[in-house]
Amino acid sequence: MNIIKGFLTLCIIGLVVVTALFIDFTYKTFSYRQNTRKADAIVVLAGGKGRVEEGVRLFREHRAKYLLFVGVDPSVRTSDLYRPKPGDPDAENVILEKSSRNTLENSIFGRDVIVRSGARSILLITSRYHLKRASILFHNSLPKDITIIPYPVDSVNLKESWWSHGGSFQLLFREFYKYCMFRMFFVFAPGELRASVLSSAHGE
Repeated sequence: MNIIKGFLTLCIIGLVVVTALFIDFTYKTFSYRQNTRKADAIVVLAGGKGRVEEGVRLFREHRAKYLLFVGVDPSVRTSDLYRPKPGDPDAENVILEKSSRNTLENSIFGRDVIVRSGARSILLITSRYHLKRASILFHNSLPKDITIIPYPVDSVNLKESWWSHGGSFQLLFREFYKYCMFRMFFVFAPGELRASVLSSAHGE
C-alpha cells in the first residue's frame, strides 16, 4: 500500500511540475513581441503561413542588409519570393538555403549562410508557437557573439485563449514537448550542437 501511495504521490508531483512548465512555456510564447530593432540579417524559417511575407516586408523597410530564407524547397527561386520595386533593397542580398527540412537542420544549415553573410545580429522570423524551439536551437548552433532577436508571426491556428481551443492546446503541447527534449539535451550536452556544426564545417 505504501508503494502505491508513493507512486501516486510521484505521479501527482510530476503532473504538477509538467503543468507549471507548460503554463510558463505558453506564457512566454505569447509574450513575444514583433521587435522594432534593426539587425544585420533577417532570417526567415520557411514553411509557415505569413513568415515569408513578413520577412519581405521588413527587408523592404531596410530593417536589415540581408534577407535569408532557410529551409525553402529546392525548386524555389529568389524571384519567387522577392521581386524588388523601385527603392527596394537589391535582390543580390537575398539568400536561399535549400538543404534543411526541419528545425534542427534549419539551425545547422542556416548557421552556414548566416556566418558567410558576416551578420552579427539576426531577426529570427517564424510562427509564434515555433519561436521558443527555434530560438534555443539557433542559440546553440550559432557562434555566441551573434545576437538573436526573436520575431513572431501569428497564425489562425493558434488562439490566445488556447485553453478553450483544442487545436491550439495540441499545437502548443507538441511544441512544448519538443522544446523540453532539446532543452534537456542542451542541459546534459552544453555546446554539443555548436561543436558538431563547427566540426562538420572544418571537415568540408
